Amino acid sequence: MFKKSLFYIILILALGAVSCNHYQKLLKSQDSELKYEKAIEYYEKGDYYRALQLFDAILPVYRGTEKAEELYFDYAYAYYHEGEHIMASYYFKRFYNNYPRSKNAEEAAFMAAYCKYLDSPRYSLDQANTYEAINEFQLFINRYPRSERAKEATAYIDELRKKLQDKDYNIANLYFKMEDYRAAIVSYKNLLKDYPDTEYKEEILYRIIKAYYEYAMKSIQEKQKERYESAVSAYLDFVSLYPESKYFNEVQKMRDKVKEKLGIETIEKEIQ
Repeated sequence: MFKKSLFYIILILALGAVSCNHYQKLLKSQDSELKYEKAIEYYEKGDYYRALQLFDAILPVYRGTEKAEELYFDYAYAYYHEGEHIMASYYFKRFYNNYPRSKNAEEAAFMAAYCKYLDSPRYSLDQANTYEAINEFQLFINRYPRSERAKEATAYIDELRKKLQDKDYNIANLYFKMEDYRAAIVSYKNLLKDYPDTEYKEEILYRIIKAYYEYAMKSIQEKQKERYESAVSAYLDFVSLYPESKYFNEVQKMRDKVKEKLGIETIEKEIQ
C-alpha cells in the first residue's frame, strides 16, 4: 500500500515537472500565435497566473489588432481573479477608455470601480481607495445612467460613504475623549454638514452642547461668556429636534448651570 502511494506521488511530481518545463519553453517561444492560444486556454481553465504571464508576452504583439480588445479585457479579469484588485481596476479603466464602444465597455467601467471597492480598507485605516472607489462609481453612473447596474453602484457609494462617516465620527469622538473640545466641536459640525442625515445626529448634537459647556468651563474668564452662549444655542437646536431625547435630563442640568454663569434673564431671553 505504501509503495503504491509513493508511486503515485512520484508520478504526480514528475508530471508537474514536465508541465513546468513545457510552460517555461512556451514562455521563451517566439510563436506568438501558440502563446495566444495557450493564454486563452489557461484563462478559461482558471489558471490565471500562467495566463497573465503569457498575456504580458503577447499584448505588445497584438496591440492594434482585432484580438487586442478581447486580450485586454481578459487581462484585466485575470488580475481580478488573482485578487490583484488595484491592477485589475487600472486595466479595466484603460479598457473602457481605449474601447469606449466595446460591448464590454460598460462592464469594464463598473469593474474598475468595483475593484477599488474591494480594496477599500476598514474605516480606521487610510481611505484613499475609498474616495477613489466612490469617484469611479459616480463616473459609471454619469456615463451609464440607465444601466441596470446604476442602482447597484449607488448602493456601493452609500456603503462607502458610511465608512467615511464612521471614520470621521470616531475621530471626532477621539477629540472629545481627549478633552480637545475645540477640535471636537469643529469635527462634529463638519460631520453634520457632510452627512446631514447621519444616524448619529442626536448624539452629535448632544456632544456639541457638552463640548461647548466643558470648553467654556476650562476657558479663561474673558472667553467664557461667548462659549456658554454657544452652548445655549446648541441646546436650543437640540431640544427643538429631540424634545424626548434620552439625553434630555443631562442637557437640562447643563442648561441650569449655564444659567448660573450667565444669569437667568440672559438665558431666558435666549430661550424665548
